[in-house]
Amino acid sequence: MLRGRSRGEKLFDWFNLGLLAILGFLFVYPFIYSLALSFNDGADAMKGGIYFIPRAFTLDNYRRAFYSTDVINAMFISISRTVLTTTGAVLLSSMGAFALSFKELPGRRSLNFFIFFSNIFGGGVIPTYVLYRTLGIVDTFWVFVFPGLYSFYNILIMRVFFQNSIPEGLRESALIDGAGLLRVYAQIYMPLAMPILATVGLFVAVAQWNAWFDGLYYVRNQKLLPLSSLLQKYVKELDYNMLNEERMTSEMEFRVKQTVTPESFKMAVLVITTAPIICVYPFLQKYFVKGVMIGSIKE
Repeated sequence: MLRGRSRGEKLFDWFNLGLLAILGFLFVYPFIYSLALSFNDGADAMKGGIYFIPRAFTLDNYRRAFYSTDVINAMFISISRTVLTTTGAVLLSSMGAFALSFKELPGRRSLNFFIFFSNIFGGGVIPTYVLYRTLGIVDTFWVFVFPGLYSFYNILIMRVFFQNSIPEGLRESALIDGAGLLRVYAQIYMPLAMPILATVGLFVAVAQWNAWFDGLYYVRNQKLLPLSSLLQKYVKELDYNMLNEERMTSEMEFRVKQTVTPESFKMAVLVITTAPIICVYPFLQKYFVKGVMIGSIKE
């Protein structure tokens, strides 16, 4: 890699590698630290000195988390909202992009401008809350699903992909052969659009799984809190009294140990919250990169 380069260029390359290694470590270390604390005895962790690996290994923090009815319920809410919203958003966005990719669509320019202009300005928290209350979705599970189904950005990148990566002749030949638009969409466009569908699905899924704002501002029922909102609540409020009073699935199956502290419990919930995204992302990364690049340049 460094052959045929001047000494100054080699030094600059090594400097870049060192700088990127330092930045990478700074980004990864907080998760390593949280992981070490989550597997360490809570009482022992209060002594300090834990940086990379647990000193007194234990699974009590995770047992306490998975026996908590609040955590289990929050996981169910997060999984449900992520699956439903991702599926619905990908389906609706692809339908909208499919229609807008037709150059002969009547009023296409006006429709594009209306959709784009309406997304420039945000209403703010209070008008949004009033709108959700008028729609009757405040303090219900659907407040997590319906707002996430629409995104102009998702429609835009799908439309660009359809226009630049799928030949119009393919659609026209299918229509000439007697296929309807629904069949063209389902059997031609959707299979060819797997990279961009995976990209949009990844965008929506990560946003839904990490969303915490709506859970704290649009619901009052604690049973409706998603995992990220529950974690944010723990970070602000969790103490020994709250930890001991928290509901568990079975008092007989698990006895709260004094070694589980609020800090170690928070770290366990933090790892539980972030682990699914970390595990899923590597399998979708190839689609993510390909989907972002395809359609960016029209040849």
